[in-house]
Amino acid sequence: MFTVEEIQSLNELELSLYDYISKNKDKVIYMRIRDLASEAHVSTTTILRFCHKMQCVGFSEFKVKLKLYLQEQKPLKIIDDRTIFLEFMDRVSTPIFQTSINKACHMIYNASNVIFVGIGSSGILASYGARHFSALDKFSVYINDPFYPIIGKDLENSVSVIFSVSGETTEPIRQANMLKNKKSQIISITNSKSCTLAKIADLSISYYVQTEKTISSDVTTQLPVLYIIEAIAKRVHNIALTPPV
Repeated sequence: MFTVEEIQSLNELELSLYDYISKNKDKVIYMRIRDLASEAHVSTTTILRFCHKMQCVGFSEFKVKLKLYLQEQKPLKIIDDRTIFLEFMDRVSTPIFQTSINKACHMIYNASNVIFVGIGSSGILASYGARHFSALDKFSVYINDPFYPIIGKDLENSVSVIFSVSGETTEPIRQANMLKNKKSQIISITNSKSCTLAKIADLSISYYVQTEKTISSDVTTQLPVLYIIEAIAKRVHNIALTPPV
């Protein structure tokens, strides 16, 4: 509702008004400007000036925007349906998907360094991926800090596995570009092949499940990603036991 820039533009009186509105949103949408002035201990002029700084012509428009904001904040029901994962498992058996998995296996098997990259929930998966591969004798590291410096000359024979549900988040795309410039091969694991991250990757693996979001978070199931991580790790381990002639 309020941007950082808008809040920074407020003076002391306007900040006290902002504080009152933030704590009483459900009441404010039904109040008259004089009622709000009395309750917040400010003048009607201060309220109008506050509304202008919030990109509203007047208090009436501000109340409409506030009401719409509150409606958007209502919790959404999340689907608990195992068919999402079962449908993914059906796609796993297709030749196209298996070809992508096998390509990833050989890229990682032949790499000197393996780096898993992600932020947020994808950062947790990056950490898990690095640990799981290391446990199966392919030492790997992970980056879950979007500002981690990517420097050095040891990335030419590396593979970077980058996780992102949407494939459009700025930080993973920027990191993929930096790693690619260091001659690291990029494997993207995203929910769709049509995203930017998948397009710039050397190999893209997409799982295509229904996107699910709450008010503030993407809660799309990551079970397919766990399957992909473990399937590739086990195959790489088995290739190492019986190297191709």
